[in-house]
Amino acid sequence: MSRTLPDLATIRDQLQLRIEARRRSRRGALHARREVLVCTGGGCLSSQSSSVADALEREIASRQLGARARVIRVGCMGLCAAGPLVLVSPDGVLYHRVDAAGVKRIVAEHVGGNRPVADLELTHETADGEVLRSRDVPFFARQQKIALRNCGVVDPLEIDEYIALDGYVALEKVLFHLTPEQVLDTVHESGLRGRGGAGFPAGLKWQWVRETAGDEKYVICNADEGDPGAFTDRSILEGDPHSVIEAMIIAGRVVGAQHGLIYVRAEYPLAIERLELALQHARDYGLLGKRILDSDFSFELEIAMGAGAFICGEETALLHSIEGRRGTARPRPPFPAERGLWGRPTLINNVETWANIPPIIDRGAEWFAEIGTEGGKGTKVFTLAGNVRNSGLVEVPMGFPLREIVEEIGGGMRSNMEFKAAHCGGPSGGCIPEAAADVPIGFESLRELGAMMGSGGLAVIDEGSCMVELTRYFLDFLVDESCGKCPPCRIGISVMLKILERIIRGEAEISDLESLESIGKHVQRTSLCGLGRTAPNAVLSTLHHFREEYEAHLFEGRCPAAQCRDLKAQGSLAQRRAGRIARGAGPESCAYCGSCLIVCPNDPIHAEDER
Repeated sequence: MSRTLPDLATIRDQLQLRIEARRRSRRGALHARREVLVCTGGGCLSSQSSSVADALEREIASRQLGARARVIRVGCMGLCAAGPLVLVSPDGVLYHRVDAAGVKRIVAEHVGGNRPVADLELTHETADGEVLRSRDVPFFARQQKIALRNCGVVDPLEIDEYIALDGYVALEKVLFHLTPEQVLDTVHESGLRGRGGAGFPAGLKWQWVRETAGDEKYVICNADEGDPGAFTDRSILEGDPHSVIEAMIIAGRVVGAQHGLIYVRAEYPLAIERLELALQHARDYGLLGKRILDSDFSFELEIAMGAGAFICGEETALLHSIEGRRGTARPRPPFPAERGLWGRPTLINNVETWANIPPIIDRGAEWFAEIGTEGGKGTKVFTLAGNVRNSGLVEVPMGFPLREIVEEIGGGMRSNMEFKAAHCGGPSGGCIPEAAADVPIGFESLRELGAMMGSGGLAVIDEGSCMVELTRYFLDFLVDESCGKCPPCRIGISVMLKILERIIRGEAEISDLESLESIGKHVQRTSLCGLGRTAPNAVLSTLHHFREEYEAHLFEGRCPAAQCRDLKAQGSLAQRRAGRIARGAGPESCAYCGSCLIVCPNDPIHAEDER
């Protein structure tokens, strides 16, 4: 039964009063006393930030400063390389590498004495000698946060904190102010593309599911983030779980689904713990479950845990896993939007994509579309790692130059070695050479260089790294993680790995380079799913941009980065060929001494041969 306008107005008023009360509570706390925010993201937790938070609480209590300050454990602040991080708000003073001695000084001098501890504060000195402090340092100042807007700001264990910063306002608009068609138009017009790798337009996917007939539909969050070194999705779930929950409820309303699942790998226990608590809080507040906020819409969410298979980041393999089957890819079409979970129409987006939805609905499509480039609207989150000073979690507008991420946000190289390349997109991504580092970050621009956006893994490589060995490392990972269902991926990647291993051992021939390229292109064209189609990226991109390193291994018997030790013992291809001719023993004079095995990759003798 449809509701009358007076009923809707009453519901809206009640919700608005609740939200405003939460905002006033938070803002009142800000004015009344300081908030000491402690980062409890994965990087800072590994640096014992939890112990720092405990010590801060004890020190504040022992000095009887509880009326003037409170400690709040927040999600990832981003600068993982400088943890543990502590931010004193509203003063905006950010302390880094805080230890027990630092805790005592922060509480005594800043919290208790109103004097920031200058020598513990995060600073950056510019080329002209200016000293920037706290949030003004380039790592933070050059970022623009949308998906990470609440990470490092709110307590993920308190729904009131999320509501105080306009949380669930977008849901209120969707339930009482906008029709599903209007919401869908907003997602379309925003230009949001999926942040999971392929960059498929979110609005088209939503529309596809909405227009597909089905007695039941599902909404799924793909949180199976398996790339080595990538932790974007995990950090959002740990630091701002309600942004994902709100977005999935909104999507359910638009596409006509009443049930959703968050598929997260069991290796993320902290994310699961915080998600479970957030879901319960949402139910307690009437934001999840039957007749949400007394509307005519019901929606429920649950967590589905994965066992940690990389292939389950692929949509169809993920669906198989949820259904209790082995995670393997399936041919498409039919696509999940047509026949997904249990054969029903299913909408799947990854965590970062979902986190963009509430601010788009709240602030409008035009606001979001003004950020970024024509082919990529909004921002992108990267996990910056490798040989760079400021490793951590960063969010920049689409079109932001790669070089500026490395040199300004990242602070440049950590060692005295030169910047050589950046590997973007995880194991299935590709390498971008320093000469092309001015490329603006985007789906198409990265693809043209043989790389991909992927889950946002961005590893900075210095001149001391061997591109052949790095490629072998990624391919070794992908061989283990292939589901094995289709021959191009199962066999092709393994063959490429063996060729790379021969090159590194100094046992390869010139034809192996041609084989690498040929097999890689074949695997790209014929593999069943995205894992196989992108697996050769690292091989093909390094062959294109760093072919001279492959040739140095092959023809000169040397690794330019001096990493491949086995190669030195084998010598170059030319030397091996010369040695084979010099020895030149015929079958009748072979003494089976094994000397020829050292210089010839073709196994000229076998121990089991008859003499």
